Amino acid sequence: MERESLLATLIVLLSGLALQLFALWPGRVRQPVAARRLEQWRWLILWWPTAPALIVAAWLCGWALSQPDPVRAHVGVLIFVGAGTFAIVGGRAVLRAVLSLFRSSRSYGFATVGLLLPRIVVAPELAQALDETALQAALAHEAAHVRHRDPLRIWLAQFVTDLQWPWGSAQRRLTAWLASLEQARDDEARDAGVTGADLAAAVLGTLRFQSRAGPCGPGAAATLIGQPEALAARIARLLKPLPDSTLEAEPPYLMVAGSLAMVCVAAGALGVACGERLIDSLLAMSS
Repeated sequence: MERESLLATLIVLLSGLALQLFALWPGRVRQPVAARRLEQWRWLILWWPTAPALIVAAWLCGWALSQPDPVRAHVGVLIFVGAGTFAIVGGRAVLRAVLSLFRSSRSYGFATVGLLLPRIVVAPELAQALDETALQAALAHEAAHVRHRDPLRIWLAQFVTDLQWPWGSAQRRLTAWLASLEQARDDEARDAGVTGADLAAAVLGTLRFQSRAGPCGPGAAATLIGQPEALAARIARLLKPLPDSTLEAEPPYLMVAGSLAMVCVAAGALGVACGERLIDSLLAMSS
């Protein structure tokens, strides 16, 4: 079998297996954290199960560098069955990601849409129904989504969650992040001078409009309503004074990325040095 074809098959199999195993991790933030920092920590947690899959892929790439082309070992049917199973999960994730891009922006009451060039859309009927202060509060909230390119982030988050299907823990991590995302953007809007009561009025007005217009299906958009199951807690929070988050530490994104890169390099070197024996054993077991 060609080396590159076997490498691709093994990456789908073993990296897919690693991703599925670590998808079971609940990924909770145990300490009380302000909304803007909580959103950042949950974003990091959302992606953390992909780290073992990347390390396994790096190890396999190292193994492939030490192999002849074509690979002389016999590949059993179980390898292709296992890889096919994870390929179906990946194909499902890709299909859902593509379909979410075709949702019409007219179906949203108030939202930010657009992956690369985000923009705010609002239904004309809803804009007329909201009073001026509520409308400005909603625009300030959505402007925060634009600054952070949140439609793209939501699209990517849904994709990585679908790669971990069918585990409910992955969906719970996504739901928790989406809820904290809306609270974080609420806080940014309030920092800009919006009152919590006006923003709460805009959220409830949009909810009433959307209930008449029809529910929003999944799409690559940051809607003003956000997560319906988190609305009660969100409205209650908006009616309280804005909490201080100046002392909260940011997640160590650069340190995590640098550490993961170094581990992947080490895994690749380990694959060159001793990957052959393990892969030969795996191929022999599948025969």
